[in-house]
Amino acid sequence: MDTNMRRSIFPAERLIVTLRFLATGNSFASLHFEFLLGTSTISRIVHHTCHVIWQQLRETVMPQPKADDWVRIAEGFNILVQFPNCIGAMDGKHIRVKKPPHSGSRFFNYKQYFSVVLMAVADSNYRFIMVDIGAYGSTADARIFSASRMGERLRANQLALPESRRLPGYAGPPAPFVIVADEGFALTPHVMRPFPKRGLDVRRRIFNYRLTRARRYVECAFGILSSKWRVFLLSIQMDLENATLVIQACVVLHNFTRIHEASSSVDMEDFPTSSDLGLERTLHRRPGTAGIDIFWPC
Repeated sequence: MDTNMRRSIFPAERLIVTLRFLATGNSFASLHFEFLLGTSTISRIVHHTCHVIWQQLRETVMPQPKADDWVRIAEGFNILVQFPNCIGAMDGKHIRVKKPPHSGSRFFNYKQYFSVVLMAVADSNYRFIMVDIGAYGSTADARIFSASRMGERLRANQLALPESRRLPGYAGPPAPFVIVADEGFALTPHVMRPFPKRGLDVRRRIFNYRLTRARRYVECAFGILSSKWRVFLLSIQMDLENATLVIQACVVLHNFTRIHEASSSVDMEDFPTSSDLGLERTLHRRPGTAGIDIFWPC
């Protein structure tokens, strides 16, 4: 409110302050000199605006996929990386945070710092489809996914996945639609992981190569997220609840920019395929939680 002592802070200015914090990772004390606002005022602005960004954008930029959406995502992976029936690439990213009080070593990860895990599934346009935020940094990715809401709904077949389809050029039985992941995840009917690296024959090596090409999209999505929202390059000096709000806001803002920035699209035709690289020909010549679960709005 406008008072005799000061004018009110307009919504546009509140948004600018928040975006500046997310895009640079500057401290509230540094933003105090940039915007001539109190440090505690900036803190409240950032926390509230991140919450509003999540609430207003999540249904628009990260809606719950329907069967047609899963088919469209699978077509994107098939065209770009020649991996059919793939409905997403999954992995976890450690977000560095300040040690929560009385938490012991639950947030201390194998990289020797305190973190929460952003578990995400991404499509072939580097957009996040599903996310789970807030699991302990010491917990393995497979356990986080198994305990998350999206893992439970996937096991219960509640994600509106399309019916199984035959693979292109294959006359055998229909294959289910799958999410590709690394070796840290368990193999299930809808989660595909690579073959173990020992004793691989030619066909299995080609399969692992194609799966890795599809899985790299979530790794690239994490890289784009960190490079654009540089608050992730440093430890988030907030309590766990507010750090989660920051991560939520960055996730939906990442999807928002991927959708609305024409320059952000990557022309995958400029990248050589496996046939151009001669990899397949060469291979044929060779012998061998307890976290804060964030999902779609219900």
